[in-house]
Amino acid sequence: MQKYRSYILPIAIVLGLILHKYCAMFSFMVPYIIFTILLLTFSAVDIKRLRMGWLDVWLMLFQIVVSLGSFVVLKWCGASDVVAEGVLIGVLCPVASSVAVISCMLGANRETVTAYTIIGNLMVAVVAPIYFSFIGNQQEMPFLESFWMILKRIGTVIGLPFFIAWALEAWMPKASEWLRRYKGLSFYLWSLALLFTLGQTIDFIFLHGEGNWGSIVWLGVASLLFCVVQFGFGRWLGGRYGDKISGGQLLGQKNTAMGIWMANYYLTPLASVFMAFYSVFQNVWNSWQMWEVGKKQRDRNPK
Repeated sequence: MQKYRSYILPIAIVLGLILHKYCAMFSFMVPYIIFTILLLTFSAVDIKRLRMGWLDVWLMLFQIVVSLGSFVVLKWCGASDVVAEGVLIGVLCPVASSVAVISCMLGANRETVTAYTIIGNLMVAVVAPIYFSFIGNQQEMPFLESFWMILKRIGTVIGLPFFIAWALEAWMPKASEWLRRYKGLSFYLWSLALLFTLGQTIDFIFLHGEGNWGSIVWLGVASLLFCVVQFGFGRWLGGRYGDKISGGQLLGQKNTAMGIWMANYYLTPLASVFMAFYSVFQNVWNSWQMWEVGKKQRDRNPK
């Protein structure tokens, strides 16, 4: 089964594109799948070894500074609100909850990835309400109300499986060990979640595209550009701390469902198309990375 992993992501992407209407119907299952993935992931991590490091600090600073800086520069250059807001949310958007699945298969440090998954999401819960207090259509919303809305969406997906995994490790080590044996299932669960998510995002683009194709094109171009920048800069930054895979995935792989929700609720709804495109681009890149890893493994073990 190992040798077929390289094909699973491309298949999920193609099926998501072709069957987008049907996949969108099952998108309600994605949070439950992600919860299961995170429970398996956190069970495989030595929670006592989770630490915040300088890589985490620089990744957070990039998201905070570049998101707002890009918004200001684009507005100064005459870009539309839709494009500027799309870029803002595309950079600030928290790291994908399931980032550990691909990152660890590519050779990243599991503890590094898990630590920033928690830290980075909490950072967005604090920073996003500040930005939305002077950008978008919810500027009158009190900070604490906005903070709580975002934290609820993040916390229920990330916090609950983390504390369950911690409790099992502390009080039910046999149950924790049993879950650890099945951590390999995370990749296949993630592929299923990807199928449903991509179907939903492609369907979303078609629904919002009519009459807005000019903005859609610019959002697509900007999304591709920032996908390249974030993965590339993240890999460079991670390389300076001995883990370029973690750096690239933690900065480049986004929780696009969360980004789409924030754009729809706080900003111009059409800006969320940026994240829809980003979902496709980041998973094409991940597919290529998986293919390269699989190719190297096959070359080393031709039988």
